[in-house]
Amino acid sequence: MANIGSEVLRAINWRKKNFKYSRMAFERALELLDLTIEDKKNHSSGKLKELLRTRELLVDYFFDNIYKTNDKIWQNYFLAFNRLRAIRNKQ
Repeated sequence: MANIGSEVLRAINWRKKNFKYSRMAFERALELLDLTIEDKKNHSSGKLKELLRTRELLVDYFFDNIYKTNDKIWQNYFLAFNRLRAIRNKQ
């Protein structure tokens, strides 16, 4: 999820500067998310539901934004995964 978050944050950062770069980062994020969804180890204990919902909301955010999410919400959501990765790397 931290790697997915990195691509999402990259897409957000490029959004106002370069649409092409933003779109490429968003597509990489979706590709990583789809691979994570396909992995059978993520099909238990609510993980799959969260992954599918995350995908739905991300697509909405970058296209329609019906759910009215914003950059800060996504930054905070993925920041938790980046912190966890940093903690695990120290161990």
